[in-house]
Amino acid sequence: MHVVPRTALTVAAVGAAFVVGSATGSGSPERVGGGTPLRLVNADLRPAESCDALLRWYVDHGVDRVTPWGWDITRIYTLEDSAAAPGDARTLTAPAAAPVPSAANASGTGTNVQETGVDEPDIVKTDGRRLVRIGPGGDLVVYDVAGSEPVLLGSLSLPGFDYPELLLAGDRVVVVGHASGIAQDRIGQGTRVEVVDITDPSVPSVVRTSTYDSAYVTARQHGDVVRLVISVALPQLDFVEPGMLPSGRASEEAALRRNQDVVRASTIDDWLPHVTTEDADGVVTTSRAADCGDVSIPSHDAGLGTVAVVGFDVASPQDTDVTAVTTPSETVYMSLDHLYLASSAYRLGWQACCWDVPRLPTPSSPDGSAGDDGTTYLYDFDLDGTATTYAASGSVAGTIADRWSMDESGGVLRIAVGPTTRADLGNAVVTLSRSGSDLVERGRVDGLGVGEQVKAMRWFDGLAVMVTFRQTDPFYAIDLTDPAAPRLLGVLKIPGYSSYLHPLGDHRMIGIGSAADQETGIVSGAKASLFDVHDVTAPRELDTVDYGPGTMAQAEYDPRQFTWLPDSRTALTVVASGYDGTAYVSVLHVDDSTMSTTNVPLPYRDDISRVRLVPLPDGRVLLSTASSVSSFAL
Repeated sequence: MHVVPRTALTVAAVGAAFVVGSATGSGSPERVGGGTPLRLVNADLRPAESCDALLRWYVDHGVDRVTPWGWDITRIYTLEDSAAAPGDARTLTAPAAAPVPSAANASGTGTNVQETGVDEPDIVKTDGRRLVRIGPGGDLVVYDVAGSEPVLLGSLSLPGFDYPELLLAGDRVVVVGHASGIAQDRIGQGTRVEVVDITDPSVPSVVRTSTYDSAYVTARQHGDVVRLVISVALPQLDFVEPGMLPSGRASEEAALRRNQDVVRASTIDDWLPHVTTEDADGVVTTSRAADCGDVSIPSHDAGLGTVAVVGFDVASPQDTDVTAVTTPSETVYMSLDHLYLASSAYRLGWQACCWDVPRLPTPSSPDGSAGDDGTTYLYDFDLDGTATTYAASGSVAGTIADRWSMDESGGVLRIAVGPTTRADLGNAVVTLSRSGSDLVERGRVDGLGVGEQVKAMRWFDGLAVMVTFRQTDPFYAIDLTDPAAPRLLGVLKIPGYSSYLHPLGDHRMIGIGSAADQETGIVSGAKASLFDVHDVTAPRELDTVDYGPGTMAQAEYDPRQFTWLPDSRTALTVVASGYDGTAYVSVLHVDDSTMSTTNVPLPYRDDISRVRLVPLPDGRVLLSTASSVSSFAL
């Protein structure tokens, strides 16, 4: 039996430069707005002065992190925050409530995204006339969707990809994903990008293919500009192991000395990322993906690793802007104007989020990714065209769970941080803004849900919603209009919890999560809730839909499987049954205070993680499954 942790949905009224959170617990809330301030320090980056200086940095840090058996992967790990492989279940985050949260809609290409105006990779994309998707065999398939039913136009084989996903800009499709196989000179997989022209959709043609010897992290699209984030894995050097040397303790010491010498003998090309490109004429070239001058070094020790951001316009993918940082950053968040990297401390109770690819093992010693003191380092970059330019940096005590725990509004960075093994401050919401090249604290609420885990986070202009878990389910409303005097405005106690929240406008939001026994907290199945947050002093759960024992709402793990249709006030979400392998689309019709549902069965034992409900500009909806694409009747 699974006992659900307590759910605290913390709704926070926020001023122009502040965000909020809440405290939960039996009895009175703990330390709202009080306690020890979160420590923020300068974390400046400096560009590498030369290739020799950059190599010295890698060697000095590598010697400290090599063992008699090679790299210590319990202390050094790469982040992978990309689109997940099909079937990859992950805990999700949420949208919000209070000072009039606006409704959130799908992107222009049909994907439910974190940030309006920032598109994200998915297995299906549309421009309203054409639909492109990853077909059953992993091919790129193009359809005409102008008529009543989709019509197949053409397809293209995509060899060399593991779990490809798509971005769409005009007549060009950008296919991104993990490169098949293992990068021979690196630990981990490579990254593959293909730019495909669909001007003639019957014959899609590859314009350019790029294969990086670095792990795929994520990609984002701003207009016609795509930014690819890659994690440069550690080089596969010619290490030995004690078993290869005479037995005994002396062999371990000898192996360590030998491996340290191997690190000292490495070259800069062992550490920098490389890319192999093939153009439309079949010309293949291999070169550095980043030069030494593209790499910046933090003034602190943030661990051994490198994250690179590659920007390009889909019209000219051969022209790239590259920025890299020597840190094994594990969280990437992009707004319209900013990119933030967070190199986070060892987590205490945080759970990986969303549809991003699984991370490698987190360190048993936190100095692989952040300071021993539980510090998370933050790097702020400006976005302009294809360029990504370092602007400011700072740090905060605690850990950031995932990109959904970060948000930028009006130049203010808002983050949710959780406790670490070295910094158990409870959960907190912190706001930061630039002062010169520093990110400095502007406001905070800490001590939120001490002893609880933050499971979900979503942000709005003046609002933050935090979901934490334990045994019961209070819904706390916190006013941070005056950041110096946060106030608890209202509390709602409800059975079950919401892992994904979607704002509908008009002071309403839907929560997708799980029902639970009010006495024991034991989960029974999937649940949808309609919330009224018009009066934040008295938030209300207006209606619920209980999907029954053993069911699970997929939007808890992948928000791309939730679609809101504002014109018809209809929500579409995929629900699966763990008992018999069946699944269906729940069509939730929402009025002012009630919901009704119609359940439309999906193909039996199909890959439910690949189901998408794609809205078209004319109000129609297409159903894309692992095996087919068709019109979906509401």
